[in-house]
Amino acid sequence: MKSVRKKLILSIALLVFINAFGVVGYMIIEGWNFMDSLFMTVITITTVGYREVHDLTVAGEIFTIVLLVLGVGIILYLLGSEAKLLLEGQLEDIIGRKRLEKKIRDLKDHYIICGFGRMGKTVAKELSSRDVDILIIEKEVVPDIQKGEFLIIEGDANNEDVLMSAGIENAKGIISVLPTDAENLFLVLSARDLNPDLFIVTRANEESSERKILNAGADRVVSPYITGGIRMANSVLKPAVVDFIEYATNSGNLEIELEEISLANGSKVNNMTLQSAGIERDLGVIIVAIKRKNGTMEFNPNFESIINSGDTLVALGESPNLKELGKLVGVS
Repeated sequence: MKSVRKKLILSIALLVFINAFGVVGYMIIEGWNFMDSLFMTVITITTVGYREVHDLTVAGEIFTIVLLVLGVGIILYLLGSEAKLLLEGQLEDIIGRKRLEKKIRDLKDHYIICGFGRMGKTVAKELSSRDVDILIIEKEVVPDIQKGEFLIIEGDANNEDVLMSAGIENAKGIISVLPTDAENLFLVLSARDLNPDLFIVTRANEESSERKILNAGADRVVSPYITGGIRMANSVLKPAVVDFIEYATNSGNLEIELEEISLANGSKVNNMTLQSAGIERDLGVIIVAIKRKNGTMEFNPNFESIINSGDTLVALGESPNLKELGKLVGVS
């Protein structure tokens, strides 16, 4: 962008210079007034071929030749530069689109974030910090600096063609944080139709909209006002608990994390108890809860609790130990 501005300024400066050079030259050499000198300069540089304003002296004829050569040379240079800028800009746009399309085609099991406002940016940063592949759809123009940080498509997320171009058929999930509940509801309907297996999380501004959006096919609905209000109340009533949860779930904390890990089919710990699997003993990881395949949640499981494929372990521990747990159970 800066180089384009510099070339534009240079073009204007050259045009001003050659016109000023011609006007001053004719006024000094021929003694003409400003308008006659300017008119003669313009018809000479543009090679229009009108007759001379006044008869030229020999010195004036020599000056006109010099002005003609310089002027035509500068005009040709400027036209070439502008054509190059235009062509390069078009080529950059084409190449940029091709690269974006290739990156999207290569995506698999990624998450699509619809809406890049304050909440969308927070979601994007949190997911990207976890090395999760994400793609953002935003209707408004996004600054180039953020396009370099994230993979972004500018378009309407409620347009099925835009969703298809975002690779929704190969996506693992979609997060909708569009401005209104109506937009989020419509997106849920479209996304569920395009990919029945998609995991859909959306925002609901009104409490009354939550049930409608769930009925439309969303897997999770988050109401930021309700969630924020509960968190503020708990910050007063149970500050230590809130601090612990934030400490365990903050992506910036490298010491301890609260993570969920699913048991893959064929995992060597299938149908084993937590004690026989040696998870807490060998890895130093605490299993806070087990979400069973049927959706029920077993809190604070004891050492005799049996784990099976399809179960999800909610584990608390240091990041390296959690990664070892993932390798042990086989993340699906």
